[in-house]
Amino acid sequence: MRVARQQHFVYAQSMDVEASSIAAAIGEPARARMLYCLMDGHARTSTELAIVAEVSPSTASVHLNRLKTEHLVKVLIQGKHRYYSLEGPAVASLLEGLSVLAGGRRDNFVPNTPSRLRAARTCYDHLAGTVGVALHDRFKALRWLSPDSTSVTREGAKSFEALGIDLASIQALRRRFASACLDWSERRPHLGGALGAALLKVALKKRWVTQDLDSRALDVTGLGRREMQARFGLHLK
Repeated sequence: MRVARQQHFVYAQSMDVEASSIAAAIGEPARARMLYCLMDGHARTSTELAIVAEVSPSTASVHLNRLKTEHLVKVLIQGKHRYYSLEGPAVASLLEGLSVLAGGRRDNFVPNTPSRLRAARTCYDHLAGTVGVALHDRFKALRWLSPDSTSVTREGAKSFEALGIDLASIQALRRRFASACLDWSERRPHLGGALGAALLKVALKKRWVTQDLDSRALDVTGLGRREMQARFGLHLK
């Protein structure tokens, strides 16, 4: 029995050390700027990230090596270029959660996010902001999602398939199928996971939204507004 307790203690100690190491990696301002820049899902070179972080290229390389060591970013090598991106959706969810905590608790929440980002933006590979939260609300009201937003109902399966989403394919992916991702500007959930990513792909393909090349902002098109009202009963101002 003493051995069992000791093993549990060592495991807990190890997890604490790993967590503190990751927190320290994120907590450095230059590295934090790099990570949040990559939240739009686009890969960037170390030179581009150096500009974002406001550090020299050599210093940026040191920071990126630290982030790579902590499995917060990954690198794709193409010829002479190295492109950095977030390690995956789990890192994006962690950063989104930290943004919520950084905003503090307010009795009457008034978002101070820039209006374009607040309206609609990417949260790594899914739709966030006012529009993302409103869509999640509609999916719940239409009973397309389970109460905890981790699965779809029979009606939801038919409806998402009708949008062109192959549910069988995304269920086979090695990531969470669906989740209620707490939105840092609205402080209410939007749809995350593989289903949220598939929904954003559909919205971009059908030109319901268009994406900025240099930011996380999304613009909802006139077609998108009409389609969302017709398909989901969602009226966007």
